[in-house]
Amino acid sequence: MKSKHNNISLIVETSWEVCNKVGGIYTVLSTKAKTMEELYPGKVVFIGPDVWTRDTPCPCFSEESTPLDAWRDAVMLPEGVSVRVGRWEIPGRPMAVLVKFDGMYAVKDAFYGEMWKEFGVDSLHAYGDYDEGCAFAHAAGIVAESLFCNFGLDKKPGGIAHFDEWTTGMGLLYVKSKLPSVGTVFTTHATCIGRSICGNGKPLYDQLKNYNGDQMARELNMESKHSLEKAAAHAADVFTTVSRITADECEQLLERRPDVVTPNGFEGDFVPAGNAYAPKRRAARNLLLRVASALTGVKYDNDTFIVATSGRCEYRNKGLGVFLDAMAGLRGRTASHRVLAFVMVPAWCAGPRADLRDAIDDRAVTRLPEPVLTHWLNNPDQDAVLSRIRSLGFDSISDKVDVVYVPCYLNGADGIFDRTYYELLIGVDATVFASYYEPWGYTPLESVAFGIPTVTTSLSGFGSWVLATLTNGFASSGVDVVKRNDSNYGEVVTCITDTLLSLMTSDAKSRTAVRNAARATAARADWSEFMPFYVEAYDLAESKAAARLAH
Repeated sequence: MKSKHNNISLIVETSWEVCNKVGGIYTVLSTKAKTMEELYPGKVVFIGPDVWTRDTPCPCFSEESTPLDAWRDAVMLPEGVSVRVGRWEIPGRPMAVLVKFDGMYAVKDAFYGEMWKEFGVDSLHAYGDYDEGCAFAHAAGIVAESLFCNFGLDKKPGGIAHFDEWTTGMGLLYVKSKLPSVGTVFTTHATCIGRSICGNGKPLYDQLKNYNGDQMARELNMESKHSLEKAAAHAADVFTTVSRITADECEQLLERRPDVVTPNGFEGDFVPAGNAYAPKRRAARNLLLRVASALTGVKYDNDTFIVATSGRCEYRNKGLGVFLDAMAGLRGRTASHRVLAFVMVPAWCAGPRADLRDAIDDRAVTRLPEPVLTHWLNNPDQDAVLSRIRSLGFDSISDKVDVVYVPCYLNGADGIFDRTYYELLIGVDATVFASYYEPWGYTPLESVAFGIPTVTTSLSGFGSWVLATLTNGFASSGVDVVKRNDSNYGEVVTCITDTLLSLMTSDAKSRTAVRNAARATAARADWSEFMPFYVEAYDLAESKAAARLAH
């Protein structure tokens, strides 16, 4: 894997999720960094927001000496903007700059005016987190400009400024206006309008060709974010997204087809290997069964089939209703197996249940009140997942299929499991991610990395990649991709039910083959396989910057 242009001297990538774990973009960047460092050693700098305090320090950032020390000591920044320089404590330990951006609020109106005049960004209808994202992006753009100038890249090509998501769009536009010598790359991991269309219950896919992004932005009160995202996509030298399905969405709603599709790879070093795998799997299964038993009053045998779903709390987009309906579909069809289904989706959690914790400690097997919930919710009557669980009767019926809702972040300190998500994932038999809107989909990729077969849909980026690259089906790839569209909800539920039933009733030899197929699929999605797409994007951006300077 080699770059065509060996004169790339500095890559600065900016994201709200650098050293700041919020969602899937953190996984993208933190797992990509090691491969980037190997490809561009000492030439990669990540910029993220300094949203940390002395009482709540960043758990993955070390402020220490780096090759940027001289720049840090000499840099002149606007009032209210400061930086901390060090290392991001992830594989590869890349250099990271955390930016404090409070001073940008005082000049935001003038800056918004400049961006309107130069790029047509409409910030007039801004609300919510728009100002915060733009203040950070503006400050990050100034910091990036200073870094490129420090390396002499303000007058010659060789610098790449990569910005992720609308939250950094203003930074890209700032660099674009100040440094024509720098190649710019903008990545949208999901369009603002596409996500909003889905979140408002509208059909995205059947009607995609009939949507106009600007019109939908006005209808959904998303004008400012959409305007910024669209401007960044058009201004960037290279526009990228993470899957073909999202590329179609971008072309229709942002009116620019991405130049390169850059799938999200994975760094699987944290998956237990060799002799360490089996004991960790046993420990995870035992814990999952023990917690469920203390909650439901059912004594689960070791051959209980454990299936799980997880992800962001987006009921429709993540297919949570489909998952629960599929579990209901298994009732009466699992005479020889008991099924235990976990919904591991953080919601408005009020804290761990003391009665459940006591039952776990006492190893009691008695059915607790609300026997589907591991943590109390602040809004139990408004929670969509719990409401569906209740409406399907899982809170009152135990008919070979039990559902356990885990509405908290599994960070190792949740008060019930006290294990991370990965430490529990290894113990399940299958996962289901019945996504409606999923530009990529790390959760099924994480699953197969652990050798856990997964069901996903054709509307996820990962699912579409499997269909385009591999042979669909558990036996071939460890992944079963179910075709989903706007009008086949019932078919999807039935298909998932049948697929899980076939896996559940297969023999041990077949299940082992499926696990091996899953691991082989994960190997095909390693960052070493996907980084050439980034190299292509960076080379294209560098060549466009060089062409600008030549004229």
